Amino acid sequence: MSEEAAKAAEAVEETKEAQPTITVAEAPAPEAPAEPEDVHYQAVEKEGTVTALWEMQGQKHLRTIDPRSIEGKQILALFETAA
Repeated sequence: MSEEAAKAAEAVEETKEAQPTITVAEAPAPEAPAEPEDVHYQAVEKEGTVTALWEMQGQKHLRTIDPRSIEGKQILALFETAA
């Protein structure tokens, strides 16, 4: 390889290393939160027995609660006394 070709190759490598890449990402403007929908519960039944309780916010499933747990029994008791 000639000296000129070697210097040209080194110059190309130096220019690649000398130019930092900077990326700026703009964060989207925060939206005003819509009024949160009330949390409600849906009982999942199989053959007349409650097998799970779903905690829902609108149509979004937040979590599943075991009806045999303390919290599950408290929720079921609220619905039984309301009926």
